Amino acid sequence: MRKIGTAQLQFDPKLNRLGKGKEIRHGLSIVFQSGHSLWLANDETISLERLTLQREGSEGGLRFGDHRQFALSDYLKLPVPPPSDAEDIEEADVEGIAVSEGYLWLVGSHSLKRAKPREDDSARKGVKRLATVSSDGNRFLLARIPVVDEADGQTLAKEVEDEGGMRTAALLHGDDTGNDLTRALAQDPHLQAFLAIPGKDNGFDIEGLAIVGERVLLGLRGPVLRGWAVILELLPKQVDGDPATLQLESLGPDKQPFLKHFLHLDGLGIRDLCVHGDDLLILAGPTMDLDGPVAIFRWLGGAHPAKNGLVLREACPSVGAVPFGQGADKGTDHAEGMCLCSADGWEGPAVLVVYDAASPSRLAHAKGAVSADIFALP
Repeated sequence: MRKIGTAQLQFDPKLNRLGKGKEIRHGLSIVFQSGHSLWLANDETISLERLTLQREGSEGGLRFGDHRQFALSDYLKLPVPPPSDAEDIEEADVEGIAVSEGYLWLVGSHSLKRAKPREDDSARKGVKRLATVSSDGNRFLLARIPVVDEADGQTLAKEVEDEGGMRTAALLHGDDTGNDLTRALAQDPHLQAFLAIPGKDNGFDIEGLAIVGERVLLGLRGPVLRGWAVILELLPKQVDGDPATLQLESLGPDKQPFLKHFLHLDGLGIRDLCVHGDDLLILAGPTMDLDGPVAIFRWLGGAHPAKNGLVLREACPSVGAVPFGQGADKGTDHAEGMCLCSADGWEGPAVLVVYDAASPSRLAHAKGAVSADIFALP
């Protein structure tokens, strides 16, 4: 896979701060381009970020700016509302995003997290910290928010009425301990045991979302089962009489609340999903806390999966490898988000990839900026 350019993502320095020396640009977990708007998030926040295409470079470079920030609590009744102390929020760990049919869809990781030892910990304290497993209630989030096209780019609304009727922000029924999806998974023979395991320990961890018609596809970073990655297929529908709540409709001959697709991706877990025509592009990387390898696969016909079952390797050819931190950059540049990328005059198709733990070279731009990579699709 050939890198054909870069995209400079310019965040407002005032909105870019996360506290404790962290910035939004340091760790991007999702990206989706809708028209000239680019939607992103840092997984340690409870907000979405929108940039707008500002310039198309002469040598394959793009620039996105005009940063606007949208607090999820302005549109959704979060399981854990934000406190007055902005540095003590329960993150949503947003790991998937897509815009379709007038809605922006998003999903949290639904995962548990394990504390990690710090450099200044004693051995005893470090061991104790490794035994600490916790959950952020806002991670149990599957939601949609109405998108509105404006002159300066897309924006969000809690509700909006147009020719198609009323569109309302809504989330899957649940609370700070789980939702209808996790409660259904608690009865599943493949995945139930992994709900109690932290995401980075090969536990349950959603890290990709794609929308096809009325159906939602969720890619799992973990678990990977004997080398097979998992995609869940859902059909969320608005609850009658409660437009702010979604419920899972039954699917398949067994009338289950989800379908399961098992894909052979060389033992990798799923980091993001992207619809491309009738196919589904899959950004894949290690399920455990490793730098790589990272690759993009194409599930042929994956945008319209037929039923539960195994998707053999020949149905998921590799598109190409994605770079990751090695040598002096070890521990950086973890590819987390991917979307189709386009601009006026752009020769496509191409994908834009954003990274968590961005390397110093990606940050060597204007204050608040970070660079992403653009790859040509074979």
